[in-house]
Amino acid sequence: MPVRLRRAPEPAVDAALTRFDAGAATADDSRLLVRHLLAVLTERAPGASVEVRVPPYAVAQCVSGARHTRGTPPAVVETDAHTWIALASGRLPWADAVGNGRLRASGERSDLSDLLPLHEPARDQ
Repeated sequence: MPVRLRRAPEPAVDAALTRFDAGAATADDSRLLVRHLLAVLTERAPGASVEVRVPPYAVAQCVSGARHTRGTPPAVVETDAHTWIALASGRLPWADAVGNGRLRASGERSDLSDLLPLHEPARDQ
């Protein structure tokens, strides 16, 4: 049975993003951010018509539509952790990631640009 992705606590996300922006993110930071941002994506766009792969950290299915159960899904998005974090946090535009080959997206619903960014920075109160 697949592991259900869950949001991380916001202070941990903000601290990991600070290290990411400084170029000092650890593998644990990357894992936390990838899983957190995929969890937010699945909440925002529930479904199983698109599979988002961020090896080696996580895979998530999202976007409503035809559900796939075996083999390669009809729509796949695949990228590395650094690119996913940059995309999902609004630090990298979707078109730039696709254009420079940092992101592979195939299938009818694989353009997730309308769903991004997924993280709003914490605001001082």
